[in-house]
Amino acid sequence: MFESLSEKFEKAFKGLKGQGKITEINVAESLKEVRRALLDADVSYKIAKSFTDIVKEKALGREVLTSVSPGQLMVKIMHEELVELMGGDKADIQLKGSPSVILMSGLQGSGKTTFTGKLGNYLKTKKGKTVMLAAADVYRPAAIDQLHVLGEQIGIPVYSEKENKNPVEIAKNAIKEAKLKGYQVVIIDTAGRLAVDEEMMDEISKLKKAVDPDEILFVVDAMTGQDAVNTAKAFNERLNFDGVILTKLDGDTRGGAALTIKAEVQKPIKFVGTGEKMDAIDIFYPTRMADRILGMGDIVSLVERAQEQYDEEQAHKLQKKIAKNQFDFDDFLAQIQQIKKMGNLKDLMGMIPGMGKMMKDIDVGDDAFKNIEAIIRSMTKQERTNPQVLNGSRKQRIAKGSGTNIQEVNKLLKQFDDMRKMMKMMGNKQNMQKMMKNMPKGAGLR
Repeated sequence: MFESLSEKFEKAFKGLKGQGKITEINVAESLKEVRRALLDADVSYKIAKSFTDIVKEKALGREVLTSVSPGQLMVKIMHEELVELMGGDKADIQLKGSPSVILMSGLQGSGKTTFTGKLGNYLKTKKGKTVMLAAADVYRPAAIDQLHVLGEQIGIPVYSEKENKNPVEIAKNAIKEAKLKGYQVVIIDTAGRLAVDEEMMDEISKLKKAVDPDEILFVVDAMTGQDAVNTAKAFNERLNFDGVILTKLDGDTRGGAALTIKAEVQKPIKFVGTGEKMDAIDIFYPTRMADRILGMGDIVSLVERAQEQYDEEQAHKLQKKIAKNQFDFDDFLAQIQQIKKMGNLKDLMGMIPGMGKMMKDIDVGDDAFKNIEAIIRSMTKQERTNPQVLNGSRKQRIAKGSGTNIQEVNKLLKQFDDMRKMMKMMGNKQNMQKMMKNMPKGAGLR
């Protein structure tokens, strides 16, 4: 997620390293790179220029403290402005009715039906709501069947009328059924088409008028970049929707939609889809997203996901080991096993500060950690606990035992050492205080 953008931002700030202060000349060169990076990420020229103009104005007007380098100050200002650009605070979903009605909208292929299931699962498992899904997409072949399959997977009933081709009637009947059976939330999946057209807009406008939803959510494929923003504008003009859902954010996305939808449409991003599983749904936190774009990781989100897999005692033990710089390869192996249960691997590893680069060249599939696990399992207990004992002959033995080569073993050891250094810094209170002074308000650990 945002890997290319993060790399380009890092390159832009390199020019400020070793500089004693921010000047008109050095900031202009850095921001030229930032603007180019934003344009490459499919951010509109208007937004990119406005963003860099604001950053420049704030950078030149900000006093550089002796303990803070110009590069660090620029990262701080960039973080503040990225958070603002993406909406500031997280936006909650509003559930007021009895039952509460959520109307899903978007183009065909955006992942609307799948996300209807994900949202239902989220409200059921995380919010404790009783949910019914309503299949009001009467045009796309197998749309109703798809929703029924998803409903079965997550244990949520699906209301449909296969012979009825009137989506307004289906939606109204679903709400009546939900009221009768005491369901707290009804999520209505609607029809989409390959492009915005008047017929589709008329239909969903009628649905909105008929069911008076508490929430209208616009679902858009994050990989479509600026096209996603333009489609959002068209839908918003007709529906005045309440929030955006970005799907496929785990794919090869350049990030333009996430960065600019709020600025262009003045509607918040509420959720993001980060994988195909039914639990691959995250609340959109602008601060955390800015952390990740600027290479700071996203420890808070990682901890939240980890807490779903670990009990409190296990998490506390791990925290103590990290604080004492005792995190070893056994711990790393255990984390890999848990991480594999938590969702998209590359996305998750990118939440750890310093790990984004580690994962850059790794092909992340179901067997993404196969070689890493093989290398660790080929180590002795002593080697896992004290990697510093690994000399040339031990490395050769490990490479042979894991079916890898000495270069792969050395690469893993270097990456693990870098990660431990980062963890040690985060575990040291004095270092943390220094880091917190230099970090944007709300970044990193919160």
